[in-house]
Amino acid sequence: MSSQLLPTASLSTIPQSPTSSSSSRIQHTLTQRVHIPPHVYKHPAAILLELCNSISELHQIIPLIIKNGLYQEHLFQTKLVSLFCRYGSLTEATRVFEPIEDKNDALYHTMLKGYAQNSSIYDGFLFFCRMMEDGVQPVVYNFTYLLKGCGENSLIRNGKEVHALMILNGHEGDVYAMTCVVNMYAKCRLIDDAHKVFVRLPERDLVCWNTIIAGYAQNGFAGRAIELVSQMQSEGLRPDPVTVISILPAVGNLGHLRVGKSIHGYVLRSGYERNGNVATALVDMYLKCGCLSTGRVVFDKTSSKNVVSWNIVIDGYAQNGDYVEALSLFENMLDNRFKPTGVTIMAALHACADSGDLARGQFIHRLVNELGLNHDVSVMNSLISMYCKCKRVEIAAEIFKNLKEKTLVSWNAMILGFAQNGQIINALSHFRLMKVQNIEPDSFTMVSIIAAVTEFSTLRQAKWIHGLVTRTCLDKNVFVKTALVDMYAKCGAITTARKLFDFMDEKHVTTWNAMIDGYGTHGYGTEAINLFKEMEAGDIKPNNITFLCIISACSHSGFVEEGRQYFSKMKKEYELEPTMDHYGAMVDLLGRSGRLTEAWNFIQNMPVEPRINVFGAMLGACKIHKNVELAEMAARKLFELNPHDGGYYVLLANIYATASMWDKVTEIRSKMEEKGIRKTPGYSSVELENEVHTFYSGSSWHSDSKKIYDFLEILIDKIKGAGYLPAMGLMHDVEDDLQEQMVSTHSEKLAIAFGLLNTRPGTTIHIRKNLRVCCDCHNATKLISLVENREIIVRDLHRFHHFKNGICSCGDYW
Repeated sequence: MSSQLLPTASLSTIPQSPTSSSSSRIQHTLTQRVHIPPHVYKHPAAILLELCNSISELHQIIPLIIKNGLYQEHLFQTKLVSLFCRYGSLTEATRVFEPIEDKNDALYHTMLKGYAQNSSIYDGFLFFCRMMEDGVQPVVYNFTYLLKGCGENSLIRNGKEVHALMILNGHEGDVYAMTCVVNMYAKCRLIDDAHKVFVRLPERDLVCWNTIIAGYAQNGFAGRAIELVSQMQSEGLRPDPVTVISILPAVGNLGHLRVGKSIHGYVLRSGYERNGNVATALVDMYLKCGCLSTGRVVFDKTSSKNVVSWNIVIDGYAQNGDYVEALSLFENMLDNRFKPTGVTIMAALHACADSGDLARGQFIHRLVNELGLNHDVSVMNSLISMYCKCKRVEIAAEIFKNLKEKTLVSWNAMILGFAQNGQIINALSHFRLMKVQNIEPDSFTMVSIIAAVTEFSTLRQAKWIHGLVTRTCLDKNVFVKTALVDMYAKCGAITTARKLFDFMDEKHVTTWNAMIDGYGTHGYGTEAINLFKEMEAGDIKPNNITFLCIISACSHSGFVEEGRQYFSKMKKEYELEPTMDHYGAMVDLLGRSGRLTEAWNFIQNMPVEPRINVFGAMLGACKIHKNVELAEMAARKLFELNPHDGGYYVLLANIYATASMWDKVTEIRSKMEEKGIRKTPGYSSVELENEVHTFYSGSSWHSDSKKIYDFLEILIDKIKGAGYLPAMGLMHDVEDDLQEQMVSTHSEKLAIAFGLLNTRPGTTIHIRKNLRVCCDCHNATKLISLVENREIIVRDLHRFHHFKNGICSCGDYW
């Protein structure tokens, strides 16, 4: 609601009171009221009003007041108005207030407080204007009520008018009043204006300092908030629990663990550790700094646990990637008979989503219905995200469809969910439907739709979404531009991605991560390392994801020693604990380079139980280097952890085939048949004239199949002349000529042949492959780029290959 919807009379036109300083605050003394007989104060009805604790009790007392003829006494009228306001019944307070003919000032002040606490700020301003018209002089508390409403509703213009009135009424020297002004500006995100008021105060008490410190912390200026605490202490004021609670979130947001530990020491020395809110703030700080063990110790020692503290520790573990413990804590909370709130449910759903724990997610869904939270749109949005991340996008879509009041967040969650599940057309159609319903996209919408377009891996679509971002004026948002950098990198345009990166005025840690990861997946390890060094020299420090990106970049480029150094540095210099993804990246780094025994020993010495990605990396390395013994050991673990993933069975079968262990190959295939596991079919796609053409190995469904196969036969003869030898011996009891025909019609070769047939000479061909590029296709594509004088960019499951002049950017190391 606009501030122009306030009364037409401007606050600045209201006459000012000559009173000044804190002496003008409301004084409920007998001298301000008309004469009231002394016996009135001793009447049982007056005593009952003082003891009243609820509106139901108040309704029982009113008949007694009326029966004894006390209803017209100012004491009872004022007290009734006050109590009705306190219990949130502004309507009944108004019924008492309006009929009173001789209203005193205290009645007006009480009524204004009621409006401020129980109605909209606009009603409060209307009553304030009426109060002025009735000739009631404002007191300082009247202004503070209005300031609170302005701050909570971000009414900057009206807040400034109230500030001006306070100065005109002589309250500029009132520390309490000006502290309320500081708080109003801080809540309106005008922290510079808040600081200007703060520094002009003739004296500053602890409350005032806490207000400005909290203002800076809540507005994202954590460093400045910490500086102010030091400044406050230099002026002789000792931080109290409120100061500690205000500053700890700022410390956590900055990740300043040492500062946080120093504050913890102060808390212990001051005896504040028994304060439940202080203990909760400490837990929050440690978890934000990634120090889960210490945060857990503080939490476990907290005697006065409440729902807020449980919420923080559950969400903290989820945010740090320890989803198993987050969900275990959630169960402990239920066992301790704490009733979950919407915040609890959303934290638990986050853990289920990122861990892919569909079973627990469905249990929480049932709990949502039992708790009556199925009308909470934020909770339902979290359910949508959870189901999408657990690959049950159809359930998410049903929840979204039945959601009566869809918010922008709901649309964003559904669009992103479709994108994450490869349903790009649904993501784009929902985006268009959202526009049709006049719901304007925000930065998160654009990030989600960019993620969807990225899955196409086509430059045409990338340029379309870039233009749309520019037209919607969201091209200045750091997260949108970061998504664009990531999109261009994943569409093969790494140079364009770097140009966008360099032109960005503001860079977030995710921006650096996207560019480093882009270089890594394109095989440009040296560029990734140089960019990482540039990042370290700046103000933004690397996080867990940064180290994952740089270790992976080293892995793709064969920089083993550099990768080891980064793994060590993240723990020693940055105090970042490795996650399972980091361990998997290290196994991949060592395994790709042929150090299989070292990789296996690394797994055995891990401080945590290895998960699927770690053994998966080991099995992939064994395939590259043809190590059957270690492959069997890794596969055994994988089959225990995920017995239904066909990819690992196929990988092991291929390793056996390479070693001509045909009995083992037959055994693996039999196991797959028994378990009903099927091999994921490989396919390759290429875009031509706004249409994506997809090919499967040996497929002939395409309308141009005959042309493609005829051309491919000529092409294979040409690359044979350049030295191509088809990979043989991968199939048992299959004639060599049939084997050659089968490898010669792999999906990637069909897509390349189609691209060459339908594009002009010199045009770069972009291929998308859903599996890892095989050795035969890799060798063939190198020679095709040579004989056809074309650049061919292939994006496979893990990385990019730039083929040009008979050379691949990966250096045959992938």
